[in-house]
Amino acid sequence: MGTVTSPGNILTVTVGLEGQIPYYQVSRHGKTVIAKSRLGLRFKDAPHLDGGFTHASFAKTSFDETWTQPWGEKENIRNHYNELRMTVSDGLKRRMVLTFRVYDDGVGFRYELPKQENLGKVAIIDELTEFRISDPATAWWIPARGWNRYEYLYRKTPLTEISHVHTPLTMRTDKGLHISIHEAALVDYAAMTLRRGRGQALQADLTPLSDGIKVKATAPFHTPWRTIQIADTAGGLITSYLILNLNEPNKLGDVSWVKPEKYVGIWWEMHLGIATWGSGPKHGATTARTKTYIDFAAKNGFKGVLVEGWNIGWDGDWFNNGNVFRFTEPYPDFDIKLLSDYARKKGVHLIGHHETSGGISNYENQLDAALDYYQKLGIPAIKTGYVADGGDVTYTGKDGRTRHEWHDSQFMVRHYQKVVEEAAKRKIAINTHEPIKDTGLRRTYPNWISREGARGQEYNAWGEPGNSPEHTAILPFTRMLAGPMDFTPGIFDLLFEKEKPNNRIPTTLAKQLALYVVIYSPNQMAADLPENYQARPKPFQFIRDVVTDWADTRVLNGEIGEYVTIVRKDRHSDDWFLGSLSNEKARHLEIALDFLDPGVTYRAQIYRDGPKADYKNNPYDMVIEEKQVTRDSMLKLDLATSGGEAIRFTPLKK
Repeated sequence: MGTVTSPGNILTVTVGLEGQIPYYQVSRHGKTVIAKSRLGLRFKDAPHLDGGFTHASFAKTSFDETWTQPWGEKENIRNHYNELRMTVSDGLKRRMVLTFRVYDDGVGFRYELPKQENLGKVAIIDELTEFRISDPATAWWIPARGWNRYEYLYRKTPLTEISHVHTPLTMRTDKGLHISIHEAALVDYAAMTLRRGRGQALQADLTPLSDGIKVKATAPFHTPWRTIQIADTAGGLITSYLILNLNEPNKLGDVSWVKPEKYVGIWWEMHLGIATWGSGPKHGATTARTKTYIDFAAKNGFKGVLVEGWNIGWDGDWFNNGNVFRFTEPYPDFDIKLLSDYARKKGVHLIGHHETSGGISNYENQLDAALDYYQKLGIPAIKTGYVADGGDVTYTGKDGRTRHEWHDSQFMVRHYQKVVEEAAKRKIAINTHEPIKDTGLRRTYPNWISREGARGQEYNAWGEPGNSPEHTAILPFTRMLAGPMDFTPGIFDLLFEKEKPNNRIPTTLAKQLALYVVIYSPNQMAADLPENYQARPKPFQFIRDVVTDWADTRVLNGEIGEYVTIVRKDRHSDDWFLGSLSNEKARHLEIALDFLDPGVTYRAQIYRDGPKADYKNNPYDMVIEEKQVTRDSMLKLDLATSGGEAIRFTPLKK
């Protein structure tokens, strides 16, 4: 048996063999958090590595560094852990290493299979990793391996009522401890989902390939890190950088070409039905309409203009035919060369769009040409899309057979990685929609700048069921623990009475502003139509002002699904920005401003719900005001039903 304790003596991990089966357990301040949980791997056509281990040896090391993100929610991150490696061997003289890294805010562990005579190619059919949650807990979760990928509303239930779920899986025990289980550095392996066993025992369930095998690998190899984040408060999960720390450092070298930014685009009008992706009289991606967006972006300080529906393939049933898209052929009414040049002269650039509808062979056959095409045009970022039902991503093998895969199978993990690496060779950033979940690889590949992987704003345009008022109060403590999300905030026409009178955005206008701080992404969209911003210039000023690259992030308060208040410091100035939002309940919160610098007076530009604001009946009521504050000040936040507040703090010159 071996033990290792975190640097601050907060968490302790014990590992060993019990009945020749490897196990681990985790305690916090001496109290069990994860009870004894088994470990092991099972193979097809080979003896399993799940028991029969006759020998275990242990080695400990420590590590402490501070590294700098080229962009991110926090500039400098400390990576401080104690490590325990348990090497086990069985009667066949096969070795397996279980490596545990223990931080004050969580644990990461993985399997490592060294190069050895008695173990070469393997086909993993099961990973036996368990997480036996010790105390009764409540869970916030979405179902795994469903048709809608990760795009479900979260459910809140006792942990004993979940069945098969995606990670991050976030829990709060009856004793008030917050736990989230996820994974880090998912490369060339299947994504881990979780199934519940007896009681509160959670079991790893790897997403299978089309032939039923979970993972195909050759020793030496290692699995992704299995992660357990643990905090006293819900906000402590948000400011844990465990997942980033478990990823390898930047492999791309100089990434100064990756630029955090705000962008606008021809996108929302298609969801409203006033324009189409396909060609014809309502085609959105026209040269004239794109020029309008470029002009609007240049006037208001936005750097990017996304255009969807520009390329051949959107006519007809594109959803069910992944072979129709042509990634270097624009529609005749879209002059991409002219527009790229026009944008560049105005200090703006186009953002490319590659929708694949899950047709992987079609996309990969054109990938080099498509990326070269954008590089030649000077387009530095691409939004990719994989709109296909779960389990229905398709490709044609060398044998000519068409196969169907899950978005989070090993096959697709390899594909997403390939796209990011090929894009990096051309200095292009990738924002993946219908993605593989984030596992912190943005540290290793900083051009993987954002992704979707949850229900975004567009669900509010589609009608019932839209996103619930609590949805954006859940995301920071669940999906957002994995990494940035391209949620597309900033809708100002909350009712769209002309376009879709039976639909609406279930928030106040102030909450739409708060989302720019609460839902982190280095590339934030001002998602509404330019004319709707022009109609409300005063609240639009916050979107113009808010930044997307941060030196520091702090959570002032929050409860999962209830409310949250986050402040972030601009990396390139002394400004701080605050975002606070609530679920369907109105709230009155008081916050201290002790994150501000001492001895400095700040101008607080406040955008808050008005006294009559209510998301159902009066979503536009807003008060915009200014105050002078210091770090000794207290502020009251009055949030309406599904309301919010956004503040910019700017130091005044002495």
